[in-house]
Amino acid sequence: MESVILGKTGLKVNKNGFGALPIQRISKKEAVYLLQKAFRSGINYYDTARAYSDSEEKLGEAFLGMREQIIISTKTAAQCAEDLRKDLEESLARLQTDYIDLYQFHNPAFCPKPGDGTGLYEAALEAKEQGKIRHIGITNHRIAVAREAVLSGLYETLQFPFSYLASEEEKELVELCRKTDTGFIAMKGLAGGLIHNAACAYAFMCQPQYAHVEPIWGIQRERELDEFLSYQDHMPELNEERMKEIQRDQEQLAGEFCRGCGYCMPCPAGIEINNCARMSLMLRRAPQEAWLSEEWQDKMKKIENCLHCGNCRKKCPYGLDTPELLRKNYEDYKTFL
Repeated sequence: MESVILGKTGLKVNKNGFGALPIQRISKKEAVYLLQKAFRSGINYYDTARAYSDSEEKLGEAFLGMREQIIISTKTAAQCAEDLRKDLEESLARLQTDYIDLYQFHNPAFCPKPGDGTGLYEAALEAKEQGKIRHIGITNHRIAVAREAVLSGLYETLQFPFSYLASEEEKELVELCRKTDTGFIAMKGLAGGLIHNAACAYAFMCQPQYAHVEPIWGIQRERELDEFLSYQDHMPELNEERMKEIQRDQEQLAGEFCRGCGYCMPCPAGIEINNCARMSLMLRRAPQEAWLSEEWQDKMKKIENCLHCGNCRKKCPYGLDTPELLRKNYEDYKTFL
């Protein structure tokens, strides 16, 4: 069973990390069953966030009485010290613990630093001194902020989107983390659902140059968990067939496309931007029937009501022209009806 050391934290985690965002969509009973099965199968790292509705609560229920055997990271989207302290106390209560292994700033638009006027980093440092958190990390979707955070030396880990669709600049960021001994936690290893062959994704992450990378897989269903668990015993090889599939995906998904992160939401016109703006890809990479339902036709039709307010464009961490992407995807969508 492969393991990863999360940089300067010294935390030793199973190469399979459990991304607990999706368990907010299932019942507590189902979530507890999944989490405990993952634990019994050797997964010891679980990533959640204060923003993931009841995800923390479900983790707290699942791991009551076995806290020392697992590693938990959670996140705060606080904009000031007071809100960070409130978020932290709420997370501790919901997780039913008196400490958090890794506390992360959740996709801030800037790199929190001491003396920046927000008090955020100082509040996190205070919590660390109090023993409420053990390590400080940051998550981001903006490569400039991510790079600044790594070079600052203030953060023990970086969580950033990474898959075999990564650009050269993103691969350089991963290497920078290795050189600076910053733990690298890879979110969106399946590119927000655009990558369909999990074996290819897993084999890519297990290459020697990514031995320091800890992927967290968003898990909602038992069959998803079982698939990733199977790779622990029988690691998929990056053979010629899988390399060809990876190359096909890279060619098809080259250039600008919506990753589905959802930071553009909510939309004042009610458009489900994070799916509508990548509908063309979903239609070509997944069974079409589900995306052509009456429900999805209605959702896509809302693009006609776009206010062109520009909010989604401003909030996109990838700098995409989201209104234009919506327009193109809607025009393409109508050709399938």
